Amino acid sequence: MTVYAAPLRELMFTLETIGQLEEISGFEAYEHASPEIVEQVLEEAGKLARDVIAPTNQVGDREGVSLENGVVTVPKAFEAAWKAYVEGGWPGVPFEAEFGGQSLPWTLTCAVQEIWTSANMAFGLIMLLNQGATEAINAHGTPEQKETYLHKMIAGEWTGTMNLTEPHAGSDLGDIKSRATPVGDGSWRVKGTKIFITFGEHELAENIIHLVLAKTPGAPEGSRGISCFIVPKYLVNADGTLGRRNDLRCVSLEHKIGIHASPTCVMAYGDNDDCIGYMIGQENRGLNAMFTMMNNARVSVGGQGLGLAERAYQQALAFAQERKQGRAIGAAAASPIIDHPDIRRMLMTMKSTVDAMRAMVCRNALALDLSKVAATPEERAAERAMADLLTPITKSWCTDRGVELTSLNIQVHGGMGFIEETGAAQHWRDSRIAPIYEGTNGIQAIDLVTRKVTLNGGDTVKGLLAQIRSLTPRLQSIGDEDFNVIARELGAATVALTEATQWVLENVGSRPNDVLANAATYLDMAGAVVGGWLLARQALVAHERLNEAGADQKFLKARIASARYFAEQRLPVAAALLGPVTRGNALLEDLPALLAS
Repeated sequence: MTVYAAPLRELMFTLETIGQLEEISGFEAYEHASPEIVEQVLEEAGKLARDVIAPTNQVGDREGVSLENGVVTVPKAFEAAWKAYVEGGWPGVPFEAEFGGQSLPWTLTCAVQEIWTSANMAFGLIMLLNQGATEAINAHGTPEQKETYLHKMIAGEWTGTMNLTEPHAGSDLGDIKSRATPVGDGSWRVKGTKIFITFGEHELAENIIHLVLAKTPGAPEGSRGISCFIVPKYLVNADGTLGRRNDLRCVSLEHKIGIHASPTCVMAYGDNDDCIGYMIGQENRGLNAMFTMMNNARVSVGGQGLGLAERAYQQALAFAQERKQGRAIGAAAASPIIDHPDIRRMLMTMKSTVDAMRAMVCRNALALDLSKVAATPEERAAERAMADLLTPITKSWCTDRGVELTSLNIQVHGGMGFIEETGAAQHWRDSRIAPIYEGTNGIQAIDLVTRKVTLNGGDTVKGLLAQIRSLTPRLQSIGDEDFNVIARELGAATVALTEATQWVLENVGSRPNDVLANAATYLDMAGAVVGGWLLARQALVAHERLNEAGADQKFLKARIASARYFAEQRLPVAAALLGPVTRGNALLEDLPALLAS
């Protein structure tokens, strides 16, 4: 397996061009996030990933996890990796200094998360879940709850989880059966079973803080009756020390396609009717707290698709440069397979798509940052709406592409890719969970067409489309073939997406099944257009920098080539999806009868 190297130049270029790094560091909240500091943070993250975390990836996949006498054991190598991660202060990157964090922007946080995922996705999951639980407590917890939990979680001494899914309910959270009854002293007794709990039990940290959805006595039916509870593995004494073990346990571990080194637990709460929890947020408003965790986590999951795709690309490129097989046209001897056009096609597809994914995650994270710090309430509201619009696209499009590109890595390797020893298969196996969790991509597509496209009467999505269209004159003004191609293909794809969006807006209320039937296709179309737009923006910056003294000509020309290749190969397909998106539901309505005939 090749050694992982964090793509530091690509990350910095994306933060500068899409993440508005100079502008973000001008806000008081992020004034310490100067380009110099950001570059140092990325370099240190890259070193930790290369030297400590990445070496645990393949060995962790082979070793897996185990459950014995209620104790979950993770791969031995994770112990030193977690210690190094914690000692480096990495759990606190996006959180307030008040609780021991570093108050760095989400754009940088997402860049660092990409590095962790590329190094070892299974290990990175404990970071992601802890970050999400910390966010939820920070946003919805009482001052006492924040003081009790945040310092330790941000320090990495304790970790967090989220407990939503139950065996019978799946994604239908309104049907959960877990219950919480008041004790009378402000605490609650929680009882129920949750499945798919990532790092629900382990010994890497002193305590695990579970966020558990449950219903209280007399709660309304459905999702309106859900409350959220902080349920610690060990109860916390008034002085902050750990008390007795709570009445909760891991009853089994799931055997999964991938992420073998990450314990996916079935958790039982209250077997002895003595599981103590503390309500976070308002009663019957538990989804508000949990969705604070989930919405930002969805951007991070999109980043997981990106991180695995980047790792797969690095591996495919190295293999293609080393492996000799067949003779390229005009060659006198066996050629490195990178000399064959079809291999180059796959590599360029991987590279250009990874670039688009990275830019999309960054733009989504920028919207989250600006929704907090932009100068006016109107600007903050607009960026919050933009974040809401982009999140289902980022989560779904990037995770689907992650599966696609990790599969292409196997194809580049040929038969060797199907052999576990090369490591190519692991990236593909690990990637397959990302389109499923944090809300399946089908659910994301439903959310996009029913809630996000209709935001502000459709003004948010129309504003995004206007931004994309406004780039065409700038692209055309360059006057060379690369930018003419990008302008032509991006323009055609944007026209198609605009028409598809108008169709969705006109029909989602009156013909919902027609819209829902091809919601995933609409999302795929939108993802490609947004990705192509962001690459075009980067290409323009690269063109401007080519004439600067000391410019890295090779790197900048590669950015332009990536944008053109994506425009030529991805955007025509996006434009062609207009028909399928607007075709309606008639055939699907007849499907049961057709299958029975």
